[in-house]
Amino acid sequence: MRGSSRGAAKAVQLAFDAALAGSSGWDTLAEELFAVTTVVDGNASLRRALADPSRDSGDKQGLARSLFGGKVGETTSGLVAEVAGQRWAAERDLGDTLESLAVQAFLARAEREGRIDRVEDELFRFERIVAGNTGLRDTLSSRNTDASGKVALVHELLEGKAAPETIRLTEQAVRAPRGRRLDRVMESYLELAARRREEVTALVTVAAPLTDQQHSRLRSALEAHYGKSVTLQVVLDPSVMGGIRVQVEDEVVDGTVLRRIEEARRHVTGG
Repeated sequence: MRGSSRGAAKAVQLAFDAALAGSSGWDTLAEELFAVTTVVDGNASLRRALADPSRDSGDKQGLARSLFGGKVGETTSGLVAEVAGQRWAAERDLGDTLESLAVQAFLARAEREGRIDRVEDELFRFERIVAGNTGLRDTLSSRNTDASGKVALVHELLEGKAAPETIRLTEQAVRAPRGRRLDRVMESYLELAARRREEVTALVTVAAPLTDQQHSRLRSALEAHYGKSVTLQVVLDPSVMGGIRVQVEDEVVDGTVLRRIEEARRHVTGG
């Protein structure tokens, strides 16, 4: 997000945190927020009206309450009004924020139940499985595949093997990607999970598994660098040949053999 949207998102986050503290119906809150996101995404006129920076904040809040009041709970209605009352730099940011609140509500439940680590790991593993299976990726990402069929496939793959929050969030990712690739949706969910845990997630790509000592040393080095707890998500990719590639958000350190070979080739060929 850029400009005014960053401040708007922070204000909404504070309201959301307060709402969580005062409510125990987090499942209902999450489902209602997902439903509101779908309505806003599907109605361009409504989206423009709610995100219009030139429109009075109170008017936008009143519009949100008149549309959703009585159809969703008071907590959800209040949060949607809070979102509508902010100044957004882009219409998309409003919908993204609503979606993120829904995801966070499910993650908060997982945290309360002591399984947020498991959910984060399962979401990551599912994303990697899909990325490594062309047929599965095409089926779950295709716009020509019926949404109910995608959800049924998710259940077939995860039912009895994953936490309920993992299954529900994965369902949402395949049913309503909101114009994004599936891997991008899953990555956004994982970023929210890491933020919920107040830690940094480092995507580590290596040709062979890290030893316990290597894992510990790398994590310690990254924690010293970033000043917070770090979770390593390790991806095995024999094509990198050796070395290690570490990505934290948009920051990438690539020390793989493949990268060095490519650099040498460019130096020799001038390409």
